[in-house]
Amino acid sequence: MEKERIDEALELIWGLDEANTHDLASFRKALDDKDPDALIKALKSEGFAKIEDDRVSFTDKGAAQAKELIRRHRLAERLFTDVFDLSNNAAEEDACRVEHILSGELTDSVCTFLGHPPLCPHGKAIPRGECCKKYSSDMKPLVVRLNDFEVGQSGKIVFITPADVSRIGRLSSIGIIPGTVVRLLQRMPSIVLQMDETTIAIDPELAKEIFVKKV
Repeated sequence: MEKERIDEALELIWGLDEANTHDLASFRKALDDKDPDALIKALKSEGFAKIEDDRVSFTDKGAAQAKELIRRHRLAERLFTDVFDLSNNAAEEDACRVEHILSGELTDSVCTFLGHPPLCPHGKAIPRGECCKKYSSDMKPLVVRLNDFEVGQSGKIVFITPADVSRIGRLSSIGIIPGTVVRLLQRMPSIVLQMDETTIAIDPELAKEIFVKKV
């Protein structure tokens, strides 16, 4: 039995749990698998799920596996929508691909990078990880858009995600490149930055494409 089919079935059971729907008929219908009976048999034989009174539910092993899958998937959705401005549909598709390959360490790094978000873009809860327990629930992301940065703080430009690639050259010409340390002097009506002895003003819309980390 392919691991991806098992993973998708576990995610489906998690979703049914969230909807408080556990009947086997709903599960079989939602599976959309070429051989649902074989898949259900594999879930049982591998100790991921149990079927009792025509209801499907997790074993402890299955719940733990599903939690990690859902966490990786929903964190990936947050990353793709918040940082790369993908549509919800595109983010969902890409999250389905990467959820199977993200390591636990990388997942925690993404979670910390995003500031331990509680919800995915669709408003569903993101399961907490070990990294979340070390910080308060209102901890801010390590990396933020420049227009969300604190006035008076200095930060290093981590990356730039321009909607128009021609902006990269324009920003580079004024010294705004990854690795540059800037100090935010003003957010309104325009973004004013200080780099060494130079002061520069940029459009707030452009600032949304520049991500900085506090130093």
